[in-house]
Amino acid sequence: MDHHVKDLSLAAAGKARIEWADQDMPVLASIRERFEAEKPLEGMRVSACLHVTTETANLMRTLKAGGADIVLCASNPLSTQDDVAAALVAEYGIRTYAIKGEDTETYYAHIDAAIDHKPQITMDDGADVVGRIHAERPEALADVIGGTEETTTGVIRLRAMAADGALKFPIVSVNDANTKHLFDNRYGTGQSTIDGIIRATNRLIAGRTVVVTGYGWCGRGIAMRAEGLGGNVIVCEVDPLRALEAVMDGYRVMPAVEAAALADVWVTVTGDINVIDSEMFAAMKDGAIIANSGHFNCEINIPHLREKAVSTREVRPLVEEFVLEDGRKIYLLADGRLVNLSCAEGHPASVMDMSFANQALSAEYMVLNAARLEAGVYPVPAEIDESIAALKLATMGVNIDTLTDEQRKYLASWQEGTV
Repeated sequence: MDHHVKDLSLAAAGKARIEWADQDMPVLASIRERFEAEKPLEGMRVSACLHVTTETANLMRTLKAGGADIVLCASNPLSTQDDVAAALVAEYGIRTYAIKGEDTETYYAHIDAAIDHKPQITMDDGADVVGRIHAERPEALADVIGGTEETTTGVIRLRAMAADGALKFPIVSVNDANTKHLFDNRYGTGQSTIDGIIRATNRLIAGRTVVVTGYGWCGRGIAMRAEGLGGNVIVCEVDPLRALEAVMDGYRVMPAVEAAALADVWVTVTGDINVIDSEMFAAMKDGAIIANSGHFNCEINIPHLREKAVSTREVRPLVEEFVLEDGRKIYLLADGRLVNLSCAEGHPASVMDMSFANQALSAEYMVLNAARLEAGVYPVPAEIDESIAALKLATMGVNIDTLTDEQRKYLASWQEGTV
């Protein structure tokens, strides 16, 4: 089998961890059971570029159960769990190209291996496969019927492509599903980002000033969890509505240059470039820790930081110390890459259960509907989103009310008013 992983002898340990995650992913397991019986993806070539984690492994198992022919590569050089990659190859027969810490050349060689699969469906987390197909591998377009996209940054890129008329096939934005971004982004990113920072630094959050740049669903989650651990949270935003929301949620809001002088820990989650830039570095206090939970490490101007540093060293695994000319020290976590996946294990399985249920059902939807869809970015159909929420509640043992016939009639009418 074609593959490129670190060490196949890690497979047994990876399989045990995959099975552990599967216990907390009952929605995806129920979909896998149906897929096994119905084979809705029979014969479809799927090229997936996702974080190679235990949760992703269970998604790959589900797609394979549905009949898909899969190749998986990593969507981030530092997020791969090597034992999981080994298990996917050795235990589950899924061609996998992913090694934690792979260099940029290897990273794109792995993406090219996924494209060499001649995918009919692409499955991205950051739009790297789609972007490379359009920019450098246009011959692969002939086979693609559609795709799915997992994360905010990827959706931003895809919508930009669509606006330019460059996108050549339909893609479902899994990130826009309520059962994805309201839970995965808020609760998953919130918990796992703080987890990654604590694992990397072993620093106490309580009593420290934590700056969060970006108050989308990921930023809301990080701010909430940092506050819960006793952190003094400051939010930086460019959107007045989100900034106002942060104020009403009880956080201080200020420009980034002002926040820089106060930050003990700074996390970016914006999807934009140079969010922490030269002005902020110049204003930072000695000992500040900076990290990123947005998709790409361009959120932090790392080249400028390297240029200004008189010395650098790794003081702990994935913690790099930069000493500036005036003696101040700034600590960068995981080279600015996703701190929750690089320094911890990413989102807990229970939230990825819903996210990857969306991925599996969106792939099925694309097989059924691609022929009638024009090139563009589409939301997850409401019926899929709602069915996943209902399944999740059922697995949690939670029951909810239903409308009576009288109530349905009332909501659908306009004749009744004040009585």
